[in-house]
Amino acid sequence: MTQTITAKDVAELRGRTGAGMMDCKKALEEANGDMARAAELLRAKGIAKADKRVGRTTSQGLIAGLVGEDGRAGALVELTCETDFVARTDDFGRVAEALLAQVAAGEPMALEAFLAEPAQGSPGKTVADLVKEVSGKTGESVALRHAVKLAPGPSGRVGLYLHHNRQVGVLVELAAATPEVAAHPAVEDLARELAIHVASANPLAVRGEDIDPAVLDRERRIADEQATAEGKPEAVRAKMVEGKVRKFIAEQALMSQPWVKDDKKAIGALVEEAAKAAGGAVTVSRFVRRRVGEG
Repeated sequence: MTQTITAKDVAELRGRTGAGMMDCKKALEEANGDMARAAELLRAKGIAKADKRVGRTTSQGLIAGLVGEDGRAGALVELTCETDFVARTDDFGRVAEALLAQVAAGEPMALEAFLAEPAQGSPGKTVADLVKEVSGKTGESVALRHAVKLAPGPSGRVGLYLHHNRQVGVLVELAAATPEVAAHPAVEDLARELAIHVASANPLAVRGEDIDPAVLDRERRIADEQATAEGKPEAVRAKMVEGKVRKFIAEQALMSQPWVKDDKKAIGALVEEAAKAAGGAVTVSRFVRRRVGEG
């Protein structure tokens, strides 16, 4: 059965890919309305912008974050609303900071579990109730989309970056050989620099092997379609596909990315330098990057 393509569908695909309206309409028709497949087709034809991410929304809101004085734990929350006007009000900001303080004071847990927790300073109410109250006061739909705590312990270190407009926030978790290495100023600086880098470069994973296999399959499929369209022989096509996938991995894995402050130095080398200065092994465990409204 042929899927009806609406103007809303076309506009959504254009927002996701940056492609023109007619290109989006044709891609949706070819994909029979499948948004993800249409985005792939545009990528394969070289029309879509590669740095656009599927799932972006028009939500407004803000990111709040903090790291403890000893750097051994950090927290990040994303509170969203419908308009920038509400996001910039003092009341909205105070609620975000209150939720952040509660996340930081508790144990790491899933968002659903946190929403069911008793709200600090509001007897008889849960965190979810508190968020609903904000919605009622502002007249807008308000949602706590993310509430994350990283707590690697004595031999760990957490770095934080919050963009000045509070639309992007990053936590980076490091693991060190000893508590002394984790507390070294070089490791403290590294954690902060990596958080700044992740905010700017937006890697998909720490290492290539951590990238979702489904994402790599998609890139192989796009590369193969591009090579086929160019009329390349099968043997040549296979090499081209694997070459493009390797390039994609190098560009999207944090450890192989060039440092945003010095593109002649890879992040892996930056980590090694800090470990040498601190006198012990240091590895990147994970990172959390949030941009308001992103899927």
